Amino acid sequence: MKAMILAAGRGERMRPLTDTCPKPLLKVKGQALIEYHIKALVKSGINELVINHAYLGQQIEDYLGTGEKYGAAIQYSPESDAMETGGGIFNALRYFGDEPFIIVNGDVWTDYDFSHLPKQISNLAHLVMINNPPHNPGGDFYFNSGMLNEFKGNKLTYSGIAIIHPLLFKDCASGAFPLAPLLRSAISNNQISAEHYLGVWVDVGTPERLAELDQA
Repeated sequence: MKAMILAAGRGERMRPLTDTCPKPLLKVKGQALIEYHIKALVKSGINELVINHAYLGQQIEDYLGTGEKYGAAIQYSPESDAMETGGGIFNALRYFGDEPFIIVNGDVWTDYDFSHLPKQISNLAHLVMINNPPHNPGGDFYFNSGMLNEFKGNKLTYSGIAIIHPLLFKDCASGAFPLAPLLRSAISNNQISAEHYLGVWVDVGTPERLAELDQA
Protein backbone atom coordinates (compact mmCIF):
# COMPACT_ATOMS: atom_id res chain seq x y z
CA MET A 1 0.00 0.00 0.00
CA LYS A 2 1.21 3.50 -0.83
CA ALA A 3 0.73 6.62 1.29
CA MET A 4 0.14 10.30 0.57
CA ILE A 5 1.27 13.03 2.94
CA LEU A 6 -0.78 16.21 2.54
CA ALA A 7 1.62 19.14 2.65
CA ALA A 8 0.11 21.88 0.46
CA GLY A 9 -1.49 24.09 3.11
CA ARG A 10 -0.40 27.70 3.52
CA GLY A 11 -0.37 27.59 7.32
CA GLU A 12 -1.94 30.99 7.85
CA ARG A 13 -2.41 30.45 11.59
CA MET A 14 1.30 29.62 11.93
CA ARG A 15 2.47 32.99 10.61
CA PRO A 16 5.02 34.49 10.87
CA LEU A 17 6.78 31.10 11.09
CA THR A 18 5.34 30.04 7.73
CA ASP A 19 6.18 33.26 5.91
CA THR A 20 9.49 31.74 4.85
CA CYS A 21 9.08 28.04 5.71
CA PRO A 22 6.33 25.60 4.61
CA LYS A 23 4.40 24.31 7.60
CA PRO A 24 5.42 20.62 7.24
CA LEU A 25 9.09 21.64 7.58
CA LEU A 26 8.60 23.34 10.95
CA LYS A 27 10.62 21.42 13.48
CA VAL A 28 9.93 19.62 16.74
CA LYS A 29 13.09 18.72 18.65
CA GLY A 30 15.17 19.46 15.58
CA GLN A 31 13.16 17.28 13.20
CA ALA A 32 10.65 18.49 10.62
CA LEU A 33 7.02 17.50 11.24
CA ILE A 34 6.83 15.71 7.91
CA GLU A 35 9.93 13.64 8.76
CA TYR A 36 8.13 12.07 11.72
CA HIS A 37 5.44 10.80 9.33
CA ILE A 38 7.93 9.52 6.78
CA LYS A 39 9.93 7.61 9.37
CA ALA A 40 6.79 6.17 11.00
CA LEU A 41 5.41 5.04 7.64
CA VAL A 42 8.70 3.42 6.63
CA LYS A 43 8.98 1.71 10.01
CA SER A 44 5.55 0.17 9.42
CA GLY A 45 6.61 -1.13 6.01
CA ILE A 46 5.15 1.64 3.83
CA ASN A 47 7.91 3.19 1.75
CA GLU A 48 6.20 4.36 -1.47
CA LEU A 49 5.12 7.90 -0.71
CA VAL A 50 3.48 10.77 -2.55
CA ILE A 51 3.68 14.30 -1.17
CA ASN A 52 1.64 17.20 -2.54
CA HIS A 53 2.78 20.75 -2.08
CA ALA A 54 2.00 24.29 -3.16
CA TYR A 55 3.23 27.25 -1.09
CA LEU A 56 7.07 27.15 -0.89
CA GLY A 57 6.80 23.59 -2.15
CA GLN A 58 10.26 23.51 -3.69
CA GLN A 59 11.69 23.77 -0.19
CA ILE A 60 9.94 20.48 0.66
CA GLU A 61 11.43 18.76 -2.39
CA ASP A 62 14.88 20.16 -1.68
CA TYR A 63 14.71 19.07 1.97
CA LEU A 64 13.36 15.54 1.46
CA GLY A 65 14.79 14.72 -1.95
CA THR A 66 13.94 11.31 -3.38
CA GLY A 67 13.38 9.89 0.09
CA GLU A 68 16.38 7.57 -0.19
CA LYS A 69 17.89 8.81 3.06
CA TYR A 70 14.72 7.66 4.86
CA GLY A 71 14.49 4.32 3.07
CA ALA A 72 11.54 5.63 1.08
CA ALA A 73 10.72 6.42 -2.53
CA ILE A 74 9.04 9.84 -2.68
CA GLN A 75 7.11 11.26 -5.62
CA TYR A 76 5.73 14.79 -5.62
CA SER A 77 2.38 16.18 -6.72
CA PRO A 78 2.91 19.95 -7.09
CA GLU A 79 0.00 22.37 -7.16
CA SER A 80 0.37 25.87 -8.58
CA ASP A 81 -2.32 26.97 -6.11
CA ALA A 82 -3.42 24.87 -3.14
CA MET A 83 -6.36 22.71 -4.20
CA GLU A 84 -7.72 22.00 -0.70
CA THR A 85 -7.64 18.49 0.70
CA GLY A 86 -10.08 16.85 -1.71
CA GLY A 87 -8.72 18.54 -4.81
CA GLY A 88 -5.15 17.78 -3.82
CA ILE A 89 -5.85 14.07 -3.37
CA PHE A 90 -7.84 13.93 -6.61
CA ASN A 91 -4.93 15.59 -8.43
CA ALA A 92 -2.59 12.82 -7.20
CA LEU A 93 -4.81 9.81 -7.96
CA ARG A 94 -2.63 8.93 -10.95
CA TYR A 95 0.00 7.64 -8.51
CA PHE A 96 -2.34 5.07 -6.93
CA GLY A 97 -4.20 3.39 -9.77
CA ASP A 98 -7.22 1.45 -8.52
CA GLU A 99 -5.76 0.58 -5.11
CA PRO A 100 -6.64 2.11 -1.73
CA PHE A 101 -3.94 4.28 -0.18
CA ILE A 102 -3.13 5.93 3.13
CA ILE A 103 -3.44 9.68 3.60
CA VAL A 104 -1.81 11.63 6.42
CA ASN A 105 -2.11 15.33 7.19
CA GLY A 106 1.40 16.77 7.19
CA ASP A 107 0.69 19.24 10.00
CA VAL A 108 -0.19 16.81 12.79
CA TRP A 109 2.12 15.05 15.21
CA THR A 110 1.22 11.61 16.53
CA ASP A 111 2.70 8.38 17.83
CA TYR A 112 0.15 6.35 15.84
CA ASP A 113 1.54 3.05 14.53
CA PHE A 114 0.60 2.84 10.84
CA SER A 115 1.02 -0.93 10.87
CA HIS A 116 -2.28 -1.06 12.81
CA LEU A 117 -4.21 0.15 9.78
CA PRO A 118 -6.15 -2.58 7.95
CA LYS A 119 -4.33 -4.07 4.97
CA GLN A 120 -7.54 -4.04 2.90
CA ILE A 121 -10.81 -2.13 3.10
CA SER A 122 -14.21 -3.13 1.75
CA ASN A 123 -15.64 0.40 2.06
CA LEU A 124 -14.75 3.72 0.45
CA ALA A 125 -12.58 4.79 3.38
CA HIS A 126 -11.31 3.89 6.84
CA LEU A 127 -10.70 6.81 9.21
CA VAL A 128 -8.68 7.05 12.41
CA MET A 129 -10.72 9.02 14.95
CA ILE A 130 -9.54 10.64 18.19
CA ASN A 131 -11.10 12.18 21.27
CA ASN A 132 -12.16 15.76 20.62
CA PRO A 133 -9.33 18.24 21.27
CA PRO A 134 -9.99 21.64 22.86
CA HIS A 135 -10.06 23.39 19.48
CA ASN A 136 -12.76 21.02 18.14
CA PRO A 137 -15.00 20.17 21.12
CA GLY A 138 -18.02 19.27 18.98
CA GLY A 139 -16.21 16.59 17.00
CA ASP A 140 -16.62 15.71 13.32
CA PHE A 141 -18.40 12.37 12.84
CA TYR A 142 -20.37 9.87 14.91
CA PHE A 143 -18.51 6.62 15.64
CA ASN A 144 -20.31 3.43 16.56
CA SER A 145 -19.26 -0.23 16.36
CA GLY A 146 -16.39 0.37 13.96
CA MET A 147 -18.37 2.51 11.51
CA LEU A 148 -19.09 6.20 11.03
CA ASN A 149 -22.72 7.27 10.78
CA GLU A 150 -24.86 10.37 10.72
CA PHE A 151 -26.75 10.22 13.99
CA LYS A 152 -25.63 7.81 16.72
CA GLY A 153 -22.61 6.95 18.81
CA ASN A 154 -19.80 9.10 20.14
CA LYS A 155 -18.99 12.16 18.05
CA LEU A 156 -15.22 12.11 17.59
CA THR A 157 -12.64 14.13 15.66
CA TYR A 158 -11.02 12.98 12.44
CA SER A 159 -7.28 12.65 13.03
CA GLY A 160 -6.14 13.36 9.48
CA ILE A 161 -5.10 9.71 9.05
CA ALA A 162 -7.14 7.46 6.78
CA ILE A 163 -7.19 4.85 4.07
CA ILE A 164 -8.99 6.12 0.98
CA HIS A 165 -10.31 4.17 -1.98
CA PRO A 166 -10.04 6.03 -5.32
CA LEU A 167 -13.75 5.33 -5.90
CA LEU A 168 -14.51 7.96 -3.25
CA PHE A 169 -13.65 10.49 -5.99
CA LYS A 170 -15.52 8.85 -8.89
CA ASP A 171 -17.87 11.81 -9.46
CA CYS A 172 -15.25 14.53 -8.95
CA ALA A 173 -13.60 16.88 -11.43
CA SER A 174 -10.24 18.57 -11.26
CA GLY A 175 -10.05 21.73 -9.19
CA ALA A 176 -10.00 22.89 -5.59
CA PHE A 177 -12.55 21.24 -3.29
CA PRO A 178 -12.72 19.99 0.32
CA LEU A 179 -12.68 16.35 1.39
CA ALA A 180 -15.36 16.57 4.11
CA PRO A 181 -18.43 16.59 1.80
CA LEU A 182 -17.21 13.40 0.11
CA LEU A 183 -16.77 11.75 3.49
CA ARG A 184 -20.22 12.85 4.66
CA SER A 185 -21.83 11.46 1.51
CA ALA A 186 -20.06 8.12 1.98
CA ILE A 187 -21.03 8.07 5.66
CA SER A 188 -24.68 8.55 4.73
CA ASN A 189 -24.37 5.40 2.60
CA ASN A 190 -22.66 3.46 5.40
CA GLN A 191 -19.42 3.28 3.42
CA ILE A 192 -16.79 4.41 5.95
CA SER A 193 -15.29 2.24 8.67
CA ALA A 194 -13.25 3.72 11.49
CA GLU A 195 -11.18 3.11 14.59
CA HIS A 196 -10.80 5.11 17.79
CA TYR A 197 -7.20 5.97 18.62
CA LEU A 198 -6.39 6.91 22.22
CA GLY A 199 -2.69 7.69 21.88
CA VAL A 200 -0.83 10.97 21.41
CA TRP A 201 -2.09 13.31 18.69
CA VAL A 202 -1.49 17.03 18.24
CA ASP A 203 -2.82 19.36 15.56
CA VAL A 204 0.14 21.70 15.22
CA GLY A 205 -2.04 24.58 14.13
CA THR A 206 -0.52 27.58 15.90
CA PRO A 207 2.94 28.72 17.03
CA GLU A 208 1.80 28.17 20.61
CA ARG A 209 0.89 24.51 19.96
CA LEU A 210 4.21 24.00 18.19
CA ALA A 211 6.10 25.41 21.18
CA GLU A 212 4.07 23.27 23.60
CA LEU A 213 4.78 20.15 21.57
CA ASP A 214 8.46 20.94 21.41
CA GLN A 215 8.55 21.29 25.20
CA ALA A 216 6.55 18.10 25.74
